[in-house]
Amino acid sequence: MAHQDPIADMLTRLRNAMTARRKYVDMALSSLKHNVLKVLEKQGFVEHILVDEEHKKMRVFLKYAGGRAPILQGLKRISKPSLRRYITKHEIPKISGGLGLAIVSTSQGVVDGETARQKGIGGELLCYIW
Repeated sequence: MAHQDPIADMLTRLRNAMTARRKYVDMALSSLKHNVLKVLEKQGFVEHILVDEEHKKMRVFLKYAGGRAPILQGLKRISKPSLRRYITKHEIPKISGGLGLAIVSTSQGVVDGETARQKGIGGELLCYIW
């Protein structure tokens, strides 16, 4: 079955795996999803990502704090296939007082909101992570 919104599917898989306290979650490989996950890995929200090019799969190892409390507290999809949301560099929000991320797809790749603000570029606001 084809997914209409692969980013929303990825976020739902991450949310469900964190709720179930899974060590990892598997999902189909796509360059956009992989780039979003690289941003999450760089910012410390996931442990690491394994990519299987041959089978077009990714395995994302989730990160937990000291008593198995999930690092990821919330994920929210903003721009959807039915309603795209584009923002300028001045409109990039700060999530949870700077503790969360706004993930933006720009002309220079998928970056977090703070990096986009520093580079002075806007783009499509994909999701919020906190």
